[in-house]
Amino acid sequence: MKYKSIFDIIGPIMVGPSSSHTAGAVRIGQIARRIFGMEPEEIHIHFYGSFAETYKGHATDIAVIAGLLDFETDDPRIQDAILIAQKKGIQIHFYTEEIVPSHPNTLEIKLVKGDETLELTGISVGGGAVQISELNGFSLNLSGENPAMLIYHKDAYGVVASVAVILANHKINISRMNVSRIERDSMALMVIETDQTIQEEILKEIGLKDNVKKVYVLSA
Repeated sequence: MKYKSIFDIIGPIMVGPSSSHTAGAVRIGQIARRIFGMEPEEIHIHFYGSFAETYKGHATDIAVIAGLLDFETDDPRIQDAILIAQKKGIQIHFYTEEIVPSHPNTLEIKLVKGDETLELTGISVGGGAVQISELNGFSLNLSGENPAMLIYHKDAYGVVASVAVILANHKINISRMNVSRIERDSMALMVIETDQTIQEEILKEIGLKDNVKKVYVLSA
């Protein structure tokens, strides 16, 4: 097994008792917030497996709210995250589920603001590392370690190729790519992780392509 850095072994600097239950939860919340792109009015969090059993004792509930407020894992405000969110008028709801997940440290997040919603499933795999396994009903495998684009598009011929051409023209190297769909000829989600930061002009160019409906960007 290869490690990218010493932090993959010892985990990040963090506030809390467990890298899996605290730093990982912060990171999952942070990714959800950055994809959503705005502060939510409502937060619904479902805990599964080990998270469901220990989320209060290990402060996982506080950690994920801190991430949804876009705090870093070493931010001293983490311990007051729920109070800070409540003072902002954000409604917070926690649920525990008895369904046995594929990984014990699994949680689901639903964010609501007006008519906008986001649903995300995240897994804390240890050492502060995470995996996002589902977004708005689409399966994916996203770590959040690299710059990434999430592109909602019609499941149509040529969309993936047209996006790849744009990235090549701007000398952006694709490190990982995944496309999933719920059903044929409906909507699909393209997830592209890159070696370089994706500039705003590239996002606009991709967003103007036929059959592309929405583009999200996630910085590392």
